[in-house]
Amino acid sequence: MSIQVKKRVDYRAPVFTITDVNMDVRLHPTQTRVSSTIEVKRNGEHDLPLTLDGDHLTLVSLTINDTPHTDYQETPGQLVVNQVPDTFSLTIVTHIDPQHNQALEGLYLSGGTYCTQCEAEGFRRITYYLDRPDVLARFQVTLHGDKDTYPTLLANGNPIARGNNDDGTHWVTWQDPHPKPAYLFALVAGDFDLLEDTFTTMSGKQVKLELYVDKGKQDKGHFALAALKRAMLWDEQTFGLEYDLDIYMIVAVDFFNMGAMENKGLNIFNSKFVLASQDSATDEDFFNVEAVIAHEYFHNWTGNRVTCRDWFQLSLKEGLTVFRDQQFSADMTSPLSNRIKHVRVMREHQFAEDASAMSHPIRPEEVIEMNNFYTVTVYDKGAEVIRMFHTILGEQTFRAGMDEYIKRHDGQAVTCDDFIAAMQSVTDIDLSHFALWYSQSGTPVIEVTTQYDADKGLMDITLSQHTPKTADQNDKVSLYIPVAFDCIDSQGQHYQDDDGQISNGMLMLDTAAKTLHFSNVSEPLIPVILGNFSAPVKVDNELNASQLLAVFKYAHDNFNRWDALQSLYSWCIVQYEKNTENNVDNQIWQGLEQVITTEADNHELLGECLVIPSFETLCQTRKLVDVGALNRAREAFCKAFADNLQQPLQTLFDKLPVNPYQYSQQAVNARRCRNVVLGHLARTADAQGLIEQQFANADNMTDSLGALKAAQISAGPLFDKLMTQFEERWNQDPLVLDKWFGLHATTERDDILSQLTLLQQHPRFAMGNPNRVRAVVGSFAFFNTAGFHRTDGSGYQFVTDYLLELDAVNPQVAARIVTPLTQWQNYAPQYQNLMKTQLQRLMNHGKLSGDLYEKVSKSLAYDSQSEQY
Repeated sequence: MSIQVKKRVDYRAPVFTITDVNMDVRLHPTQTRVSSTIEVKRNGEHDLPLTLDGDHLTLVSLTINDTPHTDYQETPGQLVVNQVPDTFSLTIVTHIDPQHNQALEGLYLSGGTYCTQCEAEGFRRITYYLDRPDVLARFQVTLHGDKDTYPTLLANGNPIARGNNDDGTHWVTWQDPHPKPAYLFALVAGDFDLLEDTFTTMSGKQVKLELYVDKGKQDKGHFALAALKRAMLWDEQTFGLEYDLDIYMIVAVDFFNMGAMENKGLNIFNSKFVLASQDSATDEDFFNVEAVIAHEYFHNWTGNRVTCRDWFQLSLKEGLTVFRDQQFSADMTSPLSNRIKHVRVMREHQFAEDASAMSHPIRPEEVIEMNNFYTVTVYDKGAEVIRMFHTILGEQTFRAGMDEYIKRHDGQAVTCDDFIAAMQSVTDIDLSHFALWYSQSGTPVIEVTTQYDADKGLMDITLSQHTPKTADQNDKVSLYIPVAFDCIDSQGQHYQDDDGQISNGMLMLDTAAKTLHFSNVSEPLIPVILGNFSAPVKVDNELNASQLLAVFKYAHDNFNRWDALQSLYSWCIVQYEKNTENNVDNQIWQGLEQVITTEADNHELLGECLVIPSFETLCQTRKLVDVGALNRAREAFCKAFADNLQQPLQTLFDKLPVNPYQYSQQAVNARRCRNVVLGHLARTADAQGLIEQQFANADNMTDSLGALKAAQISAGPLFDKLMTQFEERWNQDPLVLDKWFGLHATTERDDILSQLTLLQQHPRFAMGNPNRVRAVVGSFAFFNTAGFHRTDGSGYQFVTDYLLELDAVNPQVAARIVTPLTQWQNYAPQYQNLMKTQLQRLMNHGKLSGDLYEKVSKSLAYDSQSEQY
């Protein structure tokens, strides 16, 4: 395998560009014919040949200006065309095999539907092309397909002509007037049900909205179509951005590597982010449908009209668009629950990535396989950096910066520096220091220290920052960190620092350390740090149980109240780890009982505050984790939580309303709170009746799944009984069946590996279905702590065995599932050694894809580097 490391500093502008593309695609399962005529222009003075990208293509013919041209060479991954004029028309005819394209990149045929996925480098599997994001061209595409089998033929842009051929096929021509990079190309051919609507833009233009779903699933698409209209209106009202084509199409398919793809005017979605009804979709599913629909629509401007110059700039479009969809979701539902949801992703997954061999800045410096750029760092940490822009500049100035960014760069492929420059142009605040967030990797740590002088009534609170070295960077600098700051005493009085460094509840930590002075203080104050998670950092703020309960009681920011209890739970679990659980005394249990009783009507806050931190979150507050010890300690605390608080939990459960289903924020909050409480009660002796009753009476998937998860926690025969009933009812619904597979894969049981083998033999399991693979193997690797981390290494071996098979079929999915193995660095040595043994097995295989090779090789190389430190 030839491995090439791509580096950001090596970027060079293309020596040729393409202005227009005219494609004629005649669909056939194993021999699709693609004729592509591109208008090519030489950039600058040079005599270099034209080098095009191509993969898995059979070249049929090549002409320049309608004349056959034979002076070319085919090399692995490229077509080099020699002796070309400065401006010319190049027509290339190729054959491709969609039916056997199991990687699901480029054009593939799956489930009876032709579909494309071209981001990041899939277009080269359709035709030879300059497959890079800084080459923008206008596309016209004519599709031919069997009229009976594929009555729907879709591509980007607007339809301009259609007709029938004599051989029983038909054709449609699509034209996209907006220049775009090849990664935004899309086509779909199939037989669908169609939902239609319209949206009138702020300038009065009527846009046709079309949603294509599998036959018989039309009733599950209405929520997605309504969500699209809400997103279009929100983007006009919030950012002044209007849709620019005559038609906007969404197609839902079952076989898709990603969540969705923002192809210009023709979004292709994993069906799990489109199809939703109350009996088959949870509240979380409804939320995700709305959020992902919005995310892909918002890309029309932040990603499509203004795109990225190269893939190292990916966060330019993804971090910005994630921030935009987060703001939208907060406006559509609840700011608090949304913020907590995003922070959990950061703490469970992004912090772990920062601490692993795959650590990288939000604008990476180098990569082997471009598909590996699609990370929680680029997306979610990238969104947090945009959020800090918003915090520092304020809403109005941020909007002015966005307006300037669009004005300057509409129709261009640009860089993160261009975005920063647009923001800088609308403010007097020097953003040069803040811009280091784009180039420095790792998770900064803010350490809080205090000094109290009782005699003088003075207290100093010092915040200092440092960023631990990462796999890709040894040397770190201080960053510009907006820190939401509050300070209270044990009675709930709030304090302002003497020097006024705290302004509007915010401290700008732009040096290695800052000290805040407080006078007229009668007791040690309690610093409350990082309200609303104002920056993607860890905080080392040692507060005792009484202080944490005081924060919950008196803090103004509900996020801080939630976070205080998360810290309290983590402290309690430490006591169980150290066999000092007696420190978790009656004062703590009484304090938590008071939380339940005083907030009984605040279903949203309580539904979040009663969730114990996950194993993954707890790992990010510890080093060299003994997996078994931490998992047992967490489970012991959860059991003690249920036993000590059973009465108030039961009272709360009985009070929570059970009404006919509706998807509203108030109803969602109540259901979430009720299911969280049921999960705790599942650990008590009286739980079985409650669980069975909820499962039997549920009129929605949220409560059905809540009962199943509670039965899973109770770890008795009830779980298998209910799961059998669930499968019998939902065996024909692929998305619901994924939930069934996932629950089985995450159950902690002694025979879990045998259970996983049986699941793979299930008639509804297929390695070619990414959703199903993620539901079984991915769920086990990421979320079955006891099973994956078995002390004999058999969990790691099981995943590795599967990856060796999967990588040959779908490298993208394999590279995502290997992630937990590559994050061995934070575990105790006995686990590290077993994990590295399996990584070495992968490395020794010799036929790994570039996707998997990059992650495995970097992880093993990090081991060698760490030994030198």
